[in-house]
Amino acid sequence: MTVADPAGPAAQHSRFLSLYALAFAGGAVAYVPFLTLLLPLQATAISGDDPGRALTLIAHCTFAGALTASFANIGFGWISDALRVRRPLIALGMIGSSALMVTMPLATGPGELILRIIGWQLCLNAMLAPLAAWAGDAVPDAQKGLLGGLLAFAPALGALAGVVVTADPLDPARWGTTIVAILVLAMVTPGLVAARARAMPHLATSAPAAPDPRDPAPSGPRAVIGMWLARLLVQIAEASLFAFLLLWLRSLAPGFPAHRTAQIFMTVLCAAVIVALALGRWSDRTGRPLAPLAGLAALCAAGLGMMALATTLPMAIAAYALFGLASTVFLSLHASQTLRVLPSARHRGRDLGLFNLTNTMPSLVMPWLTLALVPLYGFAALFLVLALLTASAVLLLVVLGRGPGQAGRRA
Repeated sequence: MTVADPAGPAAQHSRFLSLYALAFAGGAVAYVPFLTLLLPLQATAISGDDPGRALTLIAHCTFAGALTASFANIGFGWISDALRVRRPLIALGMIGSSALMVTMPLATGPGELILRIIGWQLCLNAMLAPLAAWAGDAVPDAQKGLLGGLLAFAPALGALAGVVVTADPLDPARWGTTIVAILVLAMVTPGLVAARARAMPHLATSAPAAPDPRDPAPSGPRAVIGMWLARLLVQIAEASLFAFLLLWLRSLAPGFPAHRTAQIFMTVLCAAVIVALALGRWSDRTGRPLAPLAGLAALCAAGLGMMALATTLPMAIAAYALFGLASTVFLSLHASQTLRVLPSARHRGRDLGLFNLTNTMPSLVMPWLTLALVPLYGFAALFLVLALLTASAVLLLVVLGRGPGQAGRRA
């Protein structure tokens, strides 16, 4: 994973960007295969192959983990701000979360599994919170689009890890979490050891740079709130499918294998990398960082509507492919452009923790909405609700883009 240095002395060099992108992807590998594939398999085994009990256990695990992550991400982001260091916390979180991941198969009951997930989420967010803030410390606004494209490697490599841990020769229930832990150590460690960022003193201040006249997006609190709400609305849909995609596919095709689900994830997310890099570079060249987001949110809504209408497995996979591609690119580009609107460089880690609530809050609510809707009305009703929410994000982004003022460039 290498990138070319853009022209200009203010650009961050490619070595840092490449190693940072690899470490950020390691953060995704730390949770994507487990939450999408290994946790459902373990929940099914603990529940005695009872789909209803497995669904309930997954919902409880998701709720407990998301609640823990909500507080832990803000807390560890604040700690990294206060200590003015990122890498030591990242290293401690990496080691702790990997150690707990290895022990997950030892859980034999619902309560024990939930407790292990709570501890794992604490350590995981000790790694993820300062890792996210590190990009704001080192990557200037002129490269935020490129950064967003590179961040799209994270879900793609997370899906690839899912393919690896569910491969036929392996026993994912026994060895999957160990393989995940090894991959995380291998991906995050090089960035901690060898990534040396070019100094960017201006990113340590809270004074905004001169606005780009080509960018019509608003600045200040309006931009912060608008970006937060837009991500929340899209993330609600993404989080709902994150844990329940395998169960939905099995509702259309009983016995649908876990490794096929992992292959679908991988294909969609690898395609998303190409699209995200292209759109990210385009937004850097044109100075329009928010322009692609409304279109991507509209494609998300279209994909969800198609999923609600799907009655066959090929239709379902095609519809999910559209949604998965659009939502992955949206979230990757949004994550990098969020760094523009944060109000204070001194509290970057804490404020990113508040933005991280858009990732965790849906996991606190959507499992219960899923349990309320799916048994009575099926997955189609859930997808229609999600399509309406995502369409609301489109309207929000259009209004945000047409609002008065110019987008400030926050450190």
